[in-house]
Amino acid sequence: MPQREPVNRRVILAARPRGLPTPRDFRLDEAAIPTPGEGQVLLRTLYLSLDPYMRQVMDEIPPVYAPSVGLGEPMVGGTVSRVVASGHPQFRAGDLVLGNAGWQDYALSNGQDLVQLGEMARPSLALGVLGMPAFTAYVGLLEIGRPAPGETVVLAAATGAVGAVVGQLAKLEGARVVGIAGGADKCRHAVEELGFDVCLDRRDPRLAERLAVACPDGIDVYYENVGGPVFDAVLPLLNIGARVPVVGLIAHYNDETLPPGPNRLPLLMTAVLQKRIRMQGLVILDHYADRYDAFRRDMGAWVADGRVKLREDLVDGLENAPAAFIGLLEGRNFGKLVVRVADA
Repeated sequence: MPQREPVNRRVILAARPRGLPTPRDFRLDEAAIPTPGEGQVLLRTLYLSLDPYMRQVMDEIPPVYAPSVGLGEPMVGGTVSRVVASGHPQFRAGDLVLGNAGWQDYALSNGQDLVQLGEMARPSLALGVLGMPAFTAYVGLLEIGRPAPGETVVLAAATGAVGAVVGQLAKLEGARVVGIAGGADKCRHAVEELGFDVCLDRRDPRLAERLAVACPDGIDVYYENVGGPVFDAVLPLLNIGARVPVVGLIAHYNDETLPPGPNRLPLLMTAVLQKRIRMQGLVILDHYADRYDAFRRDMGAWVADGRVKLREDLVDGLENAPAAFIGLLEGRNFGKLVVRVADA
């Protein structure tokens, strides 16, 4: 649908998904562009981040993780935006800001969720290697995983927005890194471009056997963002004192019932007890107040030096966000998935 001024296009939640979302669960509509009042700013979305957590908030869930999106409301999401008009003393028209405008062309903000970005050659990086996914990797690995030189770190979704950064940070810490990714091209990228020691194809029917060969000394840190068969392959290889940061379970976000097969909980709890495994969940929203400034300083230096990089998967057009998001849940993206909503 072409943009006709003055109109605010919005991708709203039309229905709660049953399993994997479909295009029918979204609707593109048009509304008037809002007018900022005193203390508010009007934002024009330039780039929209698409992330796996969005699938969870499409369901009616308890507010301990993040608020559910209401039916008929715009989908939520991190954005890089331009301030169009401001009634807020800290923001001026033209400012480039990081915020949470969601899946729409325009949005209002009271300024509390906005971060001044200054001018950037590539503003979309504020949603990837300099943004929330890399921040999740930074806190999860360095605060919970705490890899020591020579230890073995394993991570799935190894070329995704979080996993790619986790592996590179683990290498900076002197660890041996084994990635798991979907397909030969992604595995090749993990080894040749990101510097991982090994990368295995998650679709390989012999994944568990190949993982055991790739980790002859066991696994000291498993960065959990997938779950499913990957975790089944990892669990027997965890060493005494292993650390498992749990930041996502994308293999289960579309589940409507418990997975088939035997109850794995006793096996998991036995391993946690006998091997003294530390598993800790991470919701990155909890850490912006005390860790974000250090992250921006450290990651900015590593990116500038070329020690950390992240491939960007750029999709043009707000109207294409639903299809791109469904592809993300199916593993079809390659790198950080970003929608370009308007020219910077």
